[in-house]
Amino acid sequence: MADMKSIQADAREKMNKAIEAFENNLSVLRTGRANPGILKKIVVDYYGSQMPIDQVASITTPDARTLVITPWDRGALNPIEKAIRDSDLGLNPNNKGDTIFISLPMLTEERRKDLVKNAKNYAEDARIAVRNLRKHALDEVKKVEGLGEDEIKRGEADVQKITDEYIAKVDSVFQKKEQEILG
Repeated sequence: MADMKSIQADAREKMNKAIEAFENNLSVLRTGRANPGILKKIVVDYYGSQMPIDQVASITTPDARTLVITPWDRGALNPIEKAIRDSDLGLNPNNKGDTIFISLPMLTEERRKDLVKNAKNYAEDARIAVRNLRKHALDEVKKVEGLGEDEIKRGEADVQKITDEYIAKVDSVFQKKEQEILG
């Protein structure tokens, strides 16, 4: 059986992973500026195997509205272009022979609202994950042998404090991303 400290440490570790996953999901949302992270989920069919785009090319941002993709192998140029065009990002890649340029259009107000809505969904998923981790930690606290009722209550209160802290982190990360998208 675990003790209170290890239960709390485990809950913190898992909640940190939930926050990381949330931040990862947010990184693929466009904010009006060129960001290589928006291509993170694109998978390229590279000689019969599916590879993430960042494993077959370098992605740079020479200015606020342009992404430049330089494949390490020229044979990957057309598959990369096709993968970007077929993605749900609505981007139009421009093949220049040895590199691909993507000009990012200005975000419309409607598109910004959709992106904020997606970010809200990701935030809610993160909150649910944190709450599920709280439930698991509370179950573990109740399983610890040899504790009195007061110690169990104190353990549950500590787990709740940790949960509140991580819910506040989710809200903070969401608000920052919302300002990024709308601003």
